[in-house]
Order: sequence, then structure tokens, then C-alpha cells
Amino acid sequence: MNRTANAVWKGTLKEGSGTLDTQSGVLKGQSYSFKMRFEDESGKSGTNPEELIAAAHAGCFAMQLSHFLAENGTPAEKLDAKATVTLIPGTGITESALTLVGTVPGIDAAKFQELAAKAKEGCPVSKALGAIKVSLDARLA
Repeated sequence: MNRTANAVWKGTLKEGSGTLDTQSGVLKGQSYSFKMRFEDESGKSGTNPEELIAAAHAGCFAMQLSHFLAENGTPAEKLDAKATVTLIPGTGITESALTLVGTVPGIDAAKFQELAAKAKEGCPVSKALGAIKVSLDARLA
């Protein structure tokens, strides 16, 4: 299975800009720029590669954990997963920090922590991010 995205960049790093398109069409002509990536700390001016990695990581982790919870006989009502990807200019992406609040009837905290850790290690995006620190802070609601 392959998934695709396309980036078109025009101009120099600081003055140029680009657009992103995804196979699904969720992103179509989505603009991105140096300012969006490195200067806008609020993250409100547009997307950037790190935000997209964070979305992929949070989504992958939540899906993997939902599978492990169902296998355990304790399917989740809700998994609220967030990934915070840290970019240090000049160094690169250094971390993806996962935080999770789960609503999982019938599970004890220890088993929840065990399965969350297993999902963090096993999700394909976590594996792809093996060159950086991946952390997890998980709790039951």
C-alpha cells in the first residue's frame, strides 16, 4: 500500500512559498512557507511538515491502541491523542511527545499503561520516527 503527497516550492527558502496536495484530496493547494514553519509560533497562519507529522503520529497511535484495547476485551469509548513535534532550527526534528486521555470502561490503570506503551512502540509512525525521542504521557479519564 502506498500513499502519496505532492509539494511544489517556488522561490528561495525565506521569500518563497509552496503548496501541498494529498492523494485523498484533504489537502489541495494548501499553502506553506518559511513564516508558517519557523516564525508563526501560534501555528495559525497555515500548515507545515511538522504539523502533518504530528497529525500522522497521533492518528496512528490512537488506531493502534484501539486495536490492542479491543483485543484485550476492553474497547475504548474515546481516545483523545495529541502529538507535539519539536523542531529546533538548525538541528531538526528532535521529538514527538504523545499525550493521551482515554475513556476505556472495564480496564485498570496498569493494563491501560501497558497497552498504551505497546501501541507507542508498535504504531508504524512511531517506528518511522525511530531517529528521534518519542515520549508518552497517558491517563484514563
